[in-house]
Amino acid sequence: MLNRRHLRVKVLQALYSYYQSEVKDFKPFEKALLGSVESVQELYIWLLSLLVEIADQSLLDAEERANKHLPTPEDLAVNIKLQENRFIVSLKQNPEYLAAIKKYKIAWDFDPEVSKSAFDALKNTEDYANYLHLDSHSIQSDKDIIKHIFKKIILKSPGIVQVFEEKFINWQVDKEVLQALIAKTFKSFSSENPADNQLASICPNWDEDRPFIINLFLKTILFEEEYQKMIAEKTKNWETDRIAMIDILLMRMAIAEILHFSTIPVKVTINEYIEISKEFSTPKSNSFINGILDKILFDLQNEGKVRKQDRGLRE
Repeated sequence: MLNRRHLRVKVLQALYSYYQSEVKDFKPFEKALLGSVESVQELYIWLLSLLVEIADQSLLDAEERANKHLPTPEDLAVNIKLQENRFIVSLKQNPEYLAAIKKYKIAWDFDPEVSKSAFDALKNTEDYANYLHLDSHSIQSDKDIIKHIFKKIILKSPGIVQVFEEKFINWQVDKEVLQALIAKTFKSFSSENPADNQLASICPNWDEDRPFIINLFLKTILFEEEYQKMIAEKTKNWETDRIAMIDILLMRMAIAEILHFSTIPVKVTINEYIEISKEFSTPKSNSFINGILDKILFDLQNEGKVRKQDRGLRE
């Protein structure tokens, strides 16, 4: 699921695009910000659909082997248990999944070799052989082989990863979220009754998260000069062009949160942006950002500008 840190990264990306653009109309970038959240949902459905495609390949593979000019006894007795996998069967009947497939117009016919090559790789694994030789199948054993396909085939295949990287620019950034979503889906699909199984929610608190990212994006832009002045006063010994643009944006976002988001504790805000800087900026950015924000926070608190809902949120 997209937590607040992931959402802050989405805002950071939107702000970076905005400041790199010559057009300073924030509306298209606000729309793109919301679209970047929507794209996680779409990517999630694409991944689920690939699991279905790979399972369907077991039937196509069996038909292909049976239709050989001189099929062997083994060709005529290919095991297609994966086609009857309870997780896959339940997913195929899930109304939310079916609606999303239609909404995003998902179809793998643009590159049928993706699922075929994945299934060919799966056939040679010990886990798949063990699965086929099980005397009986439970929802758990069926989920276990699908987990194996996702973790060991999809995520480890350079060809599949390349397809997703080409279709989704934020694949590398969103991959961690997607793994959590798929894991939650495996956990929630625990009933033999398909109607009882539900897809994972991308943003369970979207009613709160949507205004959070929009307001954070807008406040960072609208108060740009004010925030930049605060930063400049604490970086007098630094040449402006020596400070990474990402660092400047992270500090502006942090100041916006401190001043305009009364329910978010100050410590949470600062820690979040320090952690984001470790992944998206220079090796020394985290300590630099921490030091500057501490000085700015000291001034803001002395001026009584940090208005949180209770004292604990200010500390």
